[in-house]
Amino acid sequence: MTFSTKTTLFAKKTLAALLLLSPLATPLAAQDYPPLDVLVSSSETVLGQPFAYPEGTAKITSAIVTMQPRQSTGWHEHEVPLFAYILEGEITVDYGPEGTRRYRAGDSVIEAFGSRHNGTNTGTGIMRLLAVFAGSDTAQNTISEDKDADPGGQGPKR
Repeated sequence: MTFSTKTTLFAKKTLAALLLLSPLATPLAAQDYPPLDVLVSSSETVLGQPFAYPEGTAKITSAIVTMQPRQSTGWHEHEVPLFAYILEGEITVDYGPEGTRRYRAGDSVIEAFGSRHNGTNTGTGIMRLLAVFAGSDTAQNTISEDKDADPGGQGPKR
């Protein structure tokens, strides 16, 4: 055999081995990464509103919100997209004319965007949720309304 024939034969054997082994390599590599359980994937909020990311330098903020039974957030709104995952207990959110929704441990939601709402712990124990704001350095994550503006607790009328 000549050098050229040996090189060609070696290249063919190497290519054949790679082709035979590549189907085995892909599943093994895929098995190395743990499976994902997608909680929510949406381009709309819980109220069906489209949302947009604020201008400025991107800034992710995550926080655990803990509320005692019957405690409320007060009327507020969010200027940035917000993902929430209920860790413990239950919360009922009043969206005004859009109605109310109840969330329990294990629920996830893309919260209302630029729309006033008020959350109340309607459970018998504490309510804890993980809040992840997709904000920026120029936008406020949450804008609270003045509770003194309406002694009935409904917040200022808009």
